[in-house]
Amino acid sequence: MNITEIAIKNNRVTYILLLIVLVIGLASYGDLPRDSMPPFTIRVVSIVTNFPGASPERIESLVTDKIEKVAQEIPQIKNITSTSRTGVSIVKVALKEDVPKDELQPIWDRLRRKVDGITGFPSGVTKPNVKDEGIGDVFGIFLAFKSDGFSYSEIKDYAEDLRNKIILLDDAAKVELGGVIDETIFVDFDEAELAKHGLSSSKLKGIINSHNIINSAGQVNLGKERIILEPSGNFETVNDIENILVPVGNSGETVALSNISNVYRDYISPRKSIAKLNGHDALFLYISLKDEANIIKLGQEVDELLVQYNKSLPVGLEAIRTSSQDYYVESSVNNFVSNVLQSLLIVLVVMFVFLGFRTGIVVAILIPTTIITTFLLMSYFVIGLNKVSLAALIMALGMLVDNAIVIAESYMVRLERGDTKTDAAIATGKELMVPLLISTLTTSAAFLSFYLSESVMGEMMGQLFSVITLALLSSWVVALAIVPLFAMVLIKVKKEKKQSVFDKWNIYYNKLIIASLKKPFLVILTVVILFIVSLFGFGYLPVIFMPDSDRSLVTMDINLPLGSRIETTEQNVTLVEQFIQDSLQVNKHRPRGIINWSSFIGVGPNAYDLGYMPEEQNSGYAHLLINTTSNKDNNLVMDKLDRFCFNNLHDANVVVKKLGTSGGSTIPIEIRLSGDDPEKLFTISGQIKKRLNSMRGTKNVDDNWGPKIKKFYVKIHQSKLSRSGLTNNDIAISLNTVLSGFRVGEYRENENTFPIEMRAKGSSQISYDNIESLTIFSQNSGKSMPLGQVASIIPEWQFAKILRRDLQRTITVESQIESDVTAVAIINEISPWLQEQSKNWPVGYTYEFGGDSESRSEAVGAVIAKLPISFFIIVLLLIIQFNSVRKTTIILSTIPFGLIGLVGGLLLAQSYFSFTAFLGLISLAGIIINNAIVLIDRIELEQSHHGHTPYKAIIQAANERFRPILLTTFTTSFGMLPLWFGGGDMWRPMAIGIIFGLFFATVITLLFVPVMYKIFYRVQIIEN
Repeated sequence: MNITEIAIKNNRVTYILLLIVLVIGLASYGDLPRDSMPPFTIRVVSIVTNFPGASPERIESLVTDKIEKVAQEIPQIKNITSTSRTGVSIVKVALKEDVPKDELQPIWDRLRRKVDGITGFPSGVTKPNVKDEGIGDVFGIFLAFKSDGFSYSEIKDYAEDLRNKIILLDDAAKVELGGVIDETIFVDFDEAELAKHGLSSSKLKGIINSHNIINSAGQVNLGKERIILEPSGNFETVNDIENILVPVGNSGETVALSNISNVYRDYISPRKSIAKLNGHDALFLYISLKDEANIIKLGQEVDELLVQYNKSLPVGLEAIRTSSQDYYVESSVNNFVSNVLQSLLIVLVVMFVFLGFRTGIVVAILIPTTIITTFLLMSYFVIGLNKVSLAALIMALGMLVDNAIVIAESYMVRLERGDTKTDAAIATGKELMVPLLISTLTTSAAFLSFYLSESVMGEMMGQLFSVITLALLSSWVVALAIVPLFAMVLIKVKKEKKQSVFDKWNIYYNKLIIASLKKPFLVILTVVILFIVSLFGFGYLPVIFMPDSDRSLVTMDINLPLGSRIETTEQNVTLVEQFIQDSLQVNKHRPRGIINWSSFIGVGPNAYDLGYMPEEQNSGYAHLLINTTSNKDNNLVMDKLDRFCFNNLHDANVVVKKLGTSGGSTIPIEIRLSGDDPEKLFTISGQIKKRLNSMRGTKNVDDNWGPKIKKFYVKIHQSKLSRSGLTNNDIAISLNTVLSGFRVGEYRENENTFPIEMRAKGSSQISYDNIESLTIFSQNSGKSMPLGQVASIIPEWQFAKILRRDLQRTITVESQIESDVTAVAIINEISPWLQEQSKNWPVGYTYEFGGDSESRSEAVGAVIAKLPISFFIIVLLLIIQFNSVRKTTIILSTIPFGLIGLVGGLLLAQSYFSFTAFLGLISLAGIIINNAIVLIDRIELEQSHHGHTPYKAIIQAANERFRPILLTTFTTSFGMLPLWFGGGDMWRPMAIGIIFGLFFATVITLLFVPVMYKIFYRVQIIEN
């Protein structure tokens, strides 16, 4: 089948199909999903279990260990990490990255069944909660209510009303409230007062519980019907709780609950979490996006809704945007679209300059046609617009014009030989259809390893393969079907051909190729030496796996020692907020700095990025989202905040950083130590922290266990206790009742449910000095006496938390790094010291690197593991094309030499080697192979079709392919310039690598391939 012949003979159908594709493709562009980066699957689930009052050691042995052991029975497990801290066990189960997304839920269900089947938990342990709902949900739009003089309940009513309106938007998936203050029905009592009536707190709890249980009263017959009987008894109002009749004494007397306790509705105190906007209490709404939807469109819908909704709000209350991913995505996509348009313009200019106006138009027609066709195919395969897919389009731009250039060149050659336009076009299509398809597929195959790699980076970067493949295949079809049609109309053969710049360069190249063929081993030796030098130079390149996000956002984590009061954490946050207001907030005198910020104390906000996951509630934790004037001002803000926190927040571990790029590590330096004895782990980690602190470029060095914290051990004197008539249970219940209270039921009001909590009067004011004077009541006899008479309070130190990894106790030393230092440099510096130190550690104590080092090895390793598949496909395609092992070997031998220019370019530009630079290296391999295929195919053609000797065929083919190969180099390299200067830290190394690598590789290809062909086929030099 000759595509060109079919297109020409049915040219009207071809034009109509082209018009339809262009119209539908343009329409598809507007409907494509838009996001910052391609989504990836989170394969981690948390299992949270509460055991109130238990120490970390008891939590570890009685709860965490049991859960970990059943979790490890899941064969797809990658690793299990756990945190055991006072009163709570958190086990995180991570699956291998090759587990398909559609298999996750069955695995989580199996895990839940295994966890539910655990027996032997102590009394008081709550049912383990497997949190597999909403994994990977990103709430990309944050709203907040700022108010002046409104009560919290009033604000919440408006917030819930707005939530109900937002959830109706087409692209909104979930809308959740943040900063909610929980309301509770309190029943405050006095044990001494209860004892006067012959009651205890346990008895009162049972009485309240029994009044709030609704049981079915059955059904009765009424004629032909069965009618349900519903008894009263459910609490309808707080007065119903106050009016509960409590039996007292032995004569059947009763007293209202309100007469022996204080029943009221109030907000929980102290609060479990606090949310603020610009230093003031606020209520937040978190909005997530539906799958495959457009976050920019959702943002526009939210903005329109806010304008109308704010008009209906009373004066002093306003709903505003805070942290919004859609603004960043819109800016990012617009910038990349601008880069695509700039690349397109550059490629078109190159075409017109080097090919002339008519030929330039013919080749240029292919570019927008191919891009629009690619948009249509992206819509069909549900590939959205993001940094990766748009970067793929830019990469494809330079490569896809190669097909059109080769078609146009061959067509003009045939016209010059006297063929008619139709014959020249059809013959050109027939001759080049298979070679161009093979070269297209080999270029595409070079990216296949990214698509197949089983890693987070593979999921993200896999779109490169998809988009480039779609673009190149579209280019192949358009080049064969459309370009010849327009060439027949526009291209004319001039009798007197004007010498072009390529003709002038060709003269020098012809001399160079003849000289190279005379001294082939000198050429090969030179190339090999350059390759060895590039390998040596690679060692001087800084290595950064994934740069931080270029979003104008800074995050701050404040961690106080576990057990810190939330009021203390709030005081530290207030200090930071005051500093921001005084020194960093934008005003008319300060144009650069912080626009606004949000503070979340006690628990972080919902996930606002795939790189962030909120932890469990912790009163000593705070997370700040700080919006800056520009990503260029992030470092300015971070430096000032770092200095202030270092000088003023002495008890806190503060980490100020940029948002990490999805798929990269949020902590650049991690050294994990594993062993049995926590004390020895602490000693070793202390040595490592000391070493890291002494190194240049490290900051915020700490470990993830934190310092030890105090606890008070209640030592009960059993002899005194037995004489008092009290029991251990009386002490536990009395202390828990006084200090913590307990839940006795629920109160329902419309769709809301509020807990009912009993607590002793004045419990929130009790301090350490009052503990021994607390009264212990017998739950049976009503006897009482001070705690100090039957027990002693002994202060002790305990681990704040115990962390394990794969069932081993593991402490992780963490460090952030300065902006002028790389994680690789720090790891390389500390590795020899660690190896030497580990020789002195006790048996069974080991270390490994996490953080950036682990992320890099996993991502690159996953790609390298799939490279043999790409290599096999390329070899197979080359064998199909040439049916020759020698030709295939020649082509494959050119692949490594792309490294020469890449290393040299990165060193000259003072850039670094990153994952995207590695991607550029793979891209270079595909382009080099493509050029080599075109060149060797022409050598074969010169011998078989034109009867040239092998030597003459090499020279003729090299000269024939000089212009197309050079044009491909120019278009691809110049098309990368917008990514170099506008692609940000993420794409700049790739663009630099491709630009310099391709120029060097082109020179090498144009000389090395002919020389290798001469050697492999023992071609004799014939002067004339």
